[in-house]
Amino acid sequence: MKKTAQSKNQSKQSAIHYTIVPKDLAGHLFNVSVTVPVPNPEGQVFALPAWIPGSYMIREFARNIVRIRAEANGAAVALTKLDKHSWQAAPCAGPLTLHYEVYAWDLSVRAAHLDQTHGFFNGTSVFLRVVGQEAGAHEVDIQRPGDPRAKTWRVATAMKELGAKRYGFGSYVAADYDELIDHPVEMGDFALASFKAHGIPHDIVITGRVPNLDMARLQADLKAICEAQIALFEPGVNKAPVDRYVFMTMAVGDGYGGLEHRASTALICARADLPSTASPQTGEPKLDGTSDGYLKYLGLCSHEYFHTWNVKRIKPAVFAPYDLQVENYTPLLWLFEGFTSYYDDLMLVRAGIIKEATYFKLLGKTIGSVLRGSGRLKQSVADSSFDAWSKYYRQDENSPNAIISYYSKGSLIALAFDLTIRARTGGAKTLDDVMRALWQRYGRDFYPSVGRGVTEGEVEALFDEVSGLKLRSLFDKFVRGTDDLPLAKLFTPFGMKLTDERKSGKPSLDAGIGRDPLGAKLTQVHEGGAAHVAGLSALDVVIAIDGLRVNGNPSNVDALLSRYRVGDTVTVHAFRRDELMAFDVTLQGDRVPGITLAPAVAGKKSVALPRPSAA
Repeated sequence: MKKTAQSKNQSKQSAIHYTIVPKDLAGHLFNVSVTVPVPNPEGQVFALPAWIPGSYMIREFARNIVRIRAEANGAAVALTKLDKHSWQAAPCAGPLTLHYEVYAWDLSVRAAHLDQTHGFFNGTSVFLRVVGQEAGAHEVDIQRPGDPRAKTWRVATAMKELGAKRYGFGSYVAADYDELIDHPVEMGDFALASFKAHGIPHDIVITGRVPNLDMARLQADLKAICEAQIALFEPGVNKAPVDRYVFMTMAVGDGYGGLEHRASTALICARADLPSTASPQTGEPKLDGTSDGYLKYLGLCSHEYFHTWNVKRIKPAVFAPYDLQVENYTPLLWLFEGFTSYYDDLMLVRAGIIKEATYFKLLGKTIGSVLRGSGRLKQSVADSSFDAWSKYYRQDENSPNAIISYYSKGSLIALAFDLTIRARTGGAKTLDDVMRALWQRYGRDFYPSVGRGVTEGEVEALFDEVSGLKLRSLFDKFVRGTDDLPLAKLFTPFGMKLTDERKSGKPSLDAGIGRDPLGAKLTQVHEGGAAHVAGLSALDVVIAIDGLRVNGNPSNVDALLSRYRVGDTVTVHAFRRDELMAFDVTLQGDRVPGITLAPAVAGKKSVALPRPSAA
């Protein structure tokens, strides 16, 4: 039904309206206001989320609110703090406005950051939720800083423009609060480029100084990745789930990370990881030198873009909708993060950016990282997913001995499912078919209203239904259990040989080595290793081995140990806190996995089944 002018005005008047001003660049303060046209007559409650979707840790963003006040009709309204992230305004008539300051000095993809170089925020960090009115329209006026250094700044966001022009300051609109906080905002003098992937515009935004940025290379590579992923989920029609997508990257001296959103992603990387026109990387990126970083960056972009389908629309049932004030527990992150980790590098080879040999090197590193820690034998990926809030996102020096990553082992479980399905169906079915079924059944129609998420039982049933196989044993052993994946056996029908060659003749402490002003800090001590057996602990600072000084360079420890044989006993002096201690360490052979994947018979054509990386 067509709206009348009066009904349009009523709709506009009822929208929740925010204003955000980068007020003090040097003080890192955003001034924010929220106006509620019709507040709850019993007293309107406001709350700031305690966590941000995609990062499963209570972050208590409200601690960054410096001061807050309320007013209505020009008069002050009393505010009562209900808990660490909630306030209630006294009953009042007419529009109610809250004014508050947010301290923004977290240079990450999860929160907010503001200084003289740029501004960035996620809505969960700055926009108080109007409790009970989340389903209505939300408008936000993003204002230009008054500081003259910001006179050339622009705005990047996937949020729909209302009064603003594309990349400009002004008003934007979201259908509801959930959409409002799912569109991060970047402002500054950023580099900007665009490309179309299967007809859909995609923007690349790079903030930070990056001399001689090769934007053309970046456009071509991201276009190939995006088109490969769109084609995976919607073969034939090649329809993306968004009208526009934005890649936002903060380039810094040293950093890495990403956070997915429904039509954009926020990324952070080392500027050296981005391609340069001064030293163009022709051909395939190699696993050495500066191109290592670019390959890592493309894998990150691929990972976050894959989330556009897998977790932003196909969701665990408990995330539909999110409760952003408390932990939302699910045993399914191995599927949503782990499977995304499987496809991120896989899509690089399918997109033609890297060759299969390079992909197998990346895969070998992942397999080695999973086999490195004994935590894999104690915690399943289902438990790792459930405990993400307390364990994975709060790791300590003992984590390799206690937990498993649902990212890395989850990606190998995806590989195991893919190889199993392909082998047992003669290549007729693949994991791609399962992902498409999840998309068609649970993701495609998730928005604009919040759709239904998937349960653990439904996931398992769908795997059997799509593949035509009985796969419960894989779930029991590898998802709910802690068995090591038999990848060498699973690769056999595909003409590939997996080998694990460890440097057993190299003497080792079997501990992570870091720098310290006094010597070498043991960052991790692996269970059952030489250091552990001798009584050394994580955070001990080794200062001497058999009376010879350790100079703080991790390679110096290897150099000193290279004078000995496996089985030799050395005296290690180390500080534990401020106490000097001595340990007799019997050196063991290096237990670091050395995984390689190669054709089973070199130089001969294989009659094996097509591999996932050859699809």
